[in-house]
Amino acid sequence: MDFNFSEDQQQLRDAVRRWVSKAYTFERRREIVAEGGFSRAAYNELAELGLTALAVPEAHGGLGQGPIDVMVAMEELGRGIVLEPLAQAVVASAVLSQYAPADAQAQWLPKIAGGEALVVLAHQERKARHRLDVCSATATASGSGHVVNAHKSLVPVGDHADAFLVPAQLNGQIALFLVERGASGVALRGYGTQDGSRAAELQCTNTPATLLTQHGLTALTLASDVANAALCAEAVGAMEQTLHITVDYMNQRKQFGVVIASFQALRHRVADMKMQLELARSMSYYASLKMTAPAAERHLAMARARVQLGQAMRFVGQQAVQLHGGIGVTDEYIVSHYFKRLTQLEMTFGDSLHHLGEVSAGMQETAGVFA
Repeated sequence: MDFNFSEDQQQLRDAVRRWVSKAYTFERRREIVAEGGFSRAAYNELAELGLTALAVPEAHGGLGQGPIDVMVAMEELGRGIVLEPLAQAVVASAVLSQYAPADAQAQWLPKIAGGEALVVLAHQERKARHRLDVCSATATASGSGHVVNAHKSLVPVGDHADAFLVPAQLNGQIALFLVERGASGVALRGYGTQDGSRAAELQCTNTPATLLTQHGLTALTLASDVANAALCAEAVGAMEQTLHITVDYMNQRKQFGVVIASFQALRHRVADMKMQLELARSMSYYASLKMTAPAAERHLAMARARVQLGQAMRFVGQQAVQLHGGIGVTDEYIVSHYFKRLTQLEMTFGDSLHHLGEVSAGMQETAGVFA
């Protein structure tokens, strides 16, 4: 299997890396965190790079690129722990292009591609515990349309989004709706999260909504898989930069008159960090390559990848902090922000224990060393 990136993908990586290093510095990120955790200006810069159009079909003004291109971009954004949620644009593009009626696609996909509209997934409920099939929100027919009653939690940059993808029970099964921010009955309460990004509580009370598909659980599973593949790639970029920062610090920090990078025990710990990074990278590649597989195979692949990525994120983040010592947990020093981002990523779209359960449930009778 050829794991070499194409020339276009290398150019994409270089373009995003240059933007991160020059335009999304640690100082700018801290300013964005202080202002609430989201910058529309920075998101517009991502749109100018063409990143919001990556997964939008060409027929709707997008670039029509595949999961590998998304992976490349997300790795580089992870390297800069970028707060603006490009993954949500990818999720919305995938769901709308595969499940929405033609008029909804024509209305929203060009806006997503151009960065004019930020459409985010609002599916998490307090009782769900990462399960996609647990949904208390309800929808009923009203005239020629539908109204939704729902309370969704941890909606990414919810108080800045322009529309939401909201699953709700309709006639005994989960359907997926699009709710516009300005619709009647929409109430939002935004708050910062531990890694400096932003989320919100979304309350819909008899809110007019556009029905995208009655096969809501199938569409929601696709959304989750797209998000998890993007998360894996972002985590690889964040871990790679975390390792780079740690090695650089160890080559400068002196103890007993010599740099601590010369201590064999610490060198072994760095080697273990590198091993976890490469295991994570291979599983991130696996997740992105499986995005074109049948739904059941794809979903199980995402769970497998997330189990390995979860272990790697925790190990790399924790080792980085320990190798830095006390400075590693201070807000003024950059590695603490990587640690917080990796910690939050590990619990997003299902934590490691949840995905381990998914892997276990998907095992066949032939699984094991004697198969």
